Formats: sequence, C-alpha cells, structure tokens
Amino acid sequence: MPLIRAFASSFALAFGALALATGFLSAGTVASSSDTGSGAHRTVTAALTIPAGSIGVTWAPATTAGIHPGIQLITGGAQCTSNFIYSDGTAVFVGMAAHCAGTGGNTATNGCSSPSLPVGTPVQIQGASQPGTLVYSSWLTMQAGHETDPTVCQYNDLALVQVDTADIGNVNPSVPTWGGPSGLDASGTKSGEQLYAYGDSELYAGLPVGAMEGFSLGDTGNGWSTSVDTVLPGVPGDSGSGFLDSHGNALGVLSTLDAGIPGGVFNGVGNLDLELQFLHSHSSFGAVQLVEGTVPFNPNQLPLGL
Repeated sequence: MPLIRAFASSFALAFGALALATGFLSAGTVASSSDTGSGAHRTVTAALTIPAGSIGVTWAPATTAGIHPGIQLITGGAQCTSNFIYSDGTAVFVGMAAHCAGTGGNTATNGCSSPSLPVGTPVQIQGASQPGTLVYSSWLTMQAGHETDPTVCQYNDLALVQVDTADIGNVNPSVPTWGGPSGLDASGTKSGEQLYAYGDSELYAGLPVGAMEGFSLGDTGNGWSTSVDTVLPGVPGDSGSGFLDSHGNALGVLSTLDAGIPGGVFNGVGNLDLELQFLHSHSSFGAVQLVEGTVPFNPNQLPLGL
C-alpha cells in the first residue's frame, strides 16, 4: 500500500511511508519534443518510449488481453498493481512499484536503506499462465550503487517484472478505460491539471471501480513526485498504478498516500521519466522503453471509480 506522510503549514512531519501493497539513461539519452494543449507547454520524452507497432512483438487485442496496465501483481504475498508495459524489443516487462517487494514493513520506505526481496524473485501476474520474474528494482540498484541523494532515495520507486515468453502473446500495453499511454511526460504537471489512472486492488473484490480521475496539486521533491487529488484516494493494493497526464502521456507510478493538515489525503505519484532515466544510467536495462498503447487516449470516458 502507499506510503503515508503528514504535512502541516510550512513544515512536514513524516509518519513514514505506508506502502500501498496489501500484505503489509544515461544523461543525454533523452530526446524530447513538445506540444501544446489547454494553453500549457508540454514536453514529451521520445527516447524512452516506443510505439507498440515498432517492436517485434505480436500484441493481443486490447479487448481480450489478460496482461495489461492495471492488473494485480503478487510478490512475496503482497498484492500491488501494474503501471505500464515496457520492452527492450524482445523481452516484455510489467512495471511495478519497487516497494512492493520490500520486506521491512510499512515504515521501511527509504529505497536506499529498506530491505527488499532479491532480483530473481517470482511474481504472480494476473492473467498469466506462468509467474513473472523480478529483474530490476530501483531500491536494490540504489543500494548497490550507494546512492546518497535523499530525494532520489525517497521517491525512486520502480521495478520491472519480466513476463514469461509463454505469456507474451497475451499482453497489450493499452491502459483500460482511458487508452494510451501516448508517450512519456517529461515536463511534470501544473496545479489543477486533469490526470487519469487505473488501479485494481484486491480490496475492490471485483467491483468495476478501477478507473480514476483527479487533478494535480503540483510537483514536489525536485520534480521526483506529483501530489494528486482523486475523489477516491488509492487503497492498499493500488500501489504501482500508472497515472496519465491530460494528454495521455505516462506521468508516474502511485507510490505514497500523503496526509495534508489541512488538505486531507492525496496520492504521491513518482515521476516515471526520472525513474526511467535512472534505470538507463544505473542498470543493464538501457534498451528498455515504455511501450505506447495500441488504443488511442480518450479522456471522455466514464471513470467507474467515481
């Protein structure tokens, strides 16, 4: 489940982080373009994304695929939600929050010091016939590299689960309900910007409440996180869910629940662009890219979760 922080007036009092799991680029690789919409300048990262049709993978139809963004992942007994689909051109990966493999309990949320299950750990993937394999964790990578930046340690929360080759034909990269992702947001959000997500906590008990809609409260952590207000905040099991910006670009990964005094409870969403840049520059997965959806982004849908 997500981490919990409390804020009062101009200071922050950390309660620790309550992870949203139930059961507890190198510099210079970013080529960007910009578009405008709703009067706002938008930068979209190109080098870290790839159209679904440009990969040597035959994707399942979006309407029948069993593996897609927003499915349940179970690691060491803890249930989380997948964010997006990634590929290096051959292998296919499902994105997960790194803290979903954590073993230190709900208050062990610093990725540079919190214990985690190792790379190679099997992960149960909803809709798959075979378990996936944890192949990358930002937490384990930061610990191995002795990362010391406190902001990066707190907000860098991404893991990759490799899909077994037997199940690749059952994968589609499109986000249910909304479609997309159309690309990767590299400019962050502005306060009030409309955002979209899809989660699938087991606590929903099969109810159709996965699609979520909300708005940005602004970026924090030197751009590493965005505070997002949704009518229904994330619940245990939603950790790792992917958020889209107002243009359908992948924005980030649900990592924390933040408690504002005043202000109530809102979601902390990690910046996926920065997390992928870190992956490229600190691991052997430099060829991994976010796969764009086969279904176009359409925000004019009924968010069933509201």
